[in-house]
Amino acid sequence: MDVLERIKSEAHLLHAETVAHRRHLHANPELSFQEKNTADFIFDYLTKLGLNPSRLAGTGVTALIHGNKEGRRVVALRADMDALPIHEQNEKPYRSKNEGVMHACGHDVHTASLLTTAKILKDIQDEFGGTVKLIFQPGEEKNPGGASIMIREGILENPVPDVVIGQHVMPVMETGKLGFRPGKYMASSDEIRLRVIGKGGHASTPELNIDPVLIASHIIVALQQVVSRNAGPKQPTVLSFGRVIAEGATNIVPGEVNIAGTFRALDEEWRKKGLERIQAIAKGVAESMGGSCEVTISHGYPFLKNDEELTARMTRYAEEYMGANNVEPIDLTLGSEDFAYYSQRVPSCFYRLGTRNAQKGITSYVHTPTFDVDEDALAIGPGVMAWLALRELEHKKDQ
Repeated sequence: MDVLERIKSEAHLLHAETVAHRRHLHANPELSFQEKNTADFIFDYLTKLGLNPSRLAGTGVTALIHGNKEGRRVVALRADMDALPIHEQNEKPYRSKNEGVMHACGHDVHTASLLTTAKILKDIQDEFGGTVKLIFQPGEEKNPGGASIMIREGILENPVPDVVIGQHVMPVMETGKLGFRPGKYMASSDEIRLRVIGKGGHASTPELNIDPVLIASHIIVALQQVVSRNAGPKQPTVLSFGRVIAEGATNIVPGEVNIAGTFRALDEEWRKKGLERIQAIAKGVAESMGGSCEVTISHGYPFLKNDEELTARMTRYAEEYMGANNVEPIDLTLGSEDFAYYSQRVPSCFYRLGTRNAQKGITSYVHTPTFDVDEDALAIGPGVMAWLALRELEHKKDQ
């Protein structure tokens, strides 16, 4: 049996264990930077594999797998592990036991898959040279992003990885498919908070008030020109506001209105200019109407770029594993991911694992209370990642 068939065989033999790990993690979700039990679970499993895991970034876990052949390349494999503040509506045996917390973005799948990948690679150490660095990362869903903290605490050092590879579920792609995109793939993400200040009073005496509700309405409309008139037509950009709080009443004009939203871009220079325009327009509109506006920007993740040469190799390796018909190009997205921090520092590839199965009723998108995955994908994900790592360890820069 050659190594490719061996990896496929192990991935299928370990499928039930991978599913069990995923269901355990799904039933016991923990919010960003609170993943203590999840980290303990990962740490214990890696220890049982004979590895020597260590902790960083609070609840992050890392470990090294050294091949027994000669080789100097280092390939890092990353999985995120945090859940979301969502009340799960699935009635499955493995539904969340922590009310109001749910694995609604597939991080339970990513973690379970990488645990099995670790076992496969440990079992085939005689087949490769070099080192695989495992990264189990906390806090992907919350600024400043666990990736930034892991990097600050040295995850990209000792040893320095040549590449970083990440896998993420894709609920709009059928199980059995993989998706790749070279170059720019996911957007930067910044949180925008506006405090519009006026002068409250009785609704029947508008001449005595400075109405922050009216001002806020004009600001929200005016800010749409940041996308429609300031961003170039070939520059993907999103500015959306999802929270507006005006705590007045039918006959009470409040003293202030609070607005919160998100700004997404795929270019760092435009990102900076766009944020400057948001501040200038919001303050200018408020002042022109007699009020004021305080603008607070929480800078989030940068845009995610897949190294083109690496992604071309990953696509080729994936086709070796899956067959060319099951590997598809995917479009860019204005979603964001803190994997972007790795991609800004090291050649990286962030690819997608199909988890949709309409016949099973598994069609919900991520970050929804009915999100679930087709667990048949867990027979694919671990083996694919093991194969990608092994093939990349064999890569020579002059090829």
